[in-house]
Amino acid sequence: MYILADKREGEMVQKLLARFKGVLVSDFYTAYDSIGCLQQRCLIHLMRDLNDDLLTNPFDTELKQVVTAFAELLQPMVETVDRFGLKSHFLKKHLAGVARFYGEIGEADYRSEAATKCKNWFERNRDKLFTFLSHDGVLWHNNNAEHVIKAFARLRDVIAGTSTEKGLEE
Repeated sequence: MYILADKREGEMVQKLLARFKGVLVSDFYTAYDSIGCLQQRCLIHLMRDLNDDLLTNPFDTELKQVVTAFAELLQPMVETVDRFGLKSHFLKKHLAGVARFYGEIGEADYRSEAATKCKNWFERNRDKLFTFLSHDGVLWHNNNAEHVIKAFARLRDVIAGTSTEKGLEE
């Protein structure tokens, strides 16, 4: 679904998804936080953000530890998806690793600002990062949706936002 809106306001998203009862797979747009459904945040977006943080803080060993621990947690999950698909029967075994990851970062007393920020972010978003492990058919990323709308985004960039609603409909 592609919805034309004048602005990217949270109110439109909240109205659209007010009665949604499935699992919402999305990026980290904060307007989704108030939607009353299960959510899975895009872990590819998260990896990009973490990589950006590492590039910004290349000598921060504590941040590197957090990011490495997350990568080591995610890699076997992706391997399970590749081998068995998005079936919770196979994926739920990774919930123990998630608990271990959160236990380790919860006990850590980071001194670096970047690592502390990352730790706090993981803790705040815990209930939206690994939903796919417990529900059949839930993607761990939103790349499919992003690939579909890339054509619209490229068009928007080429015409510099001068299209009309009628033109988009056509």
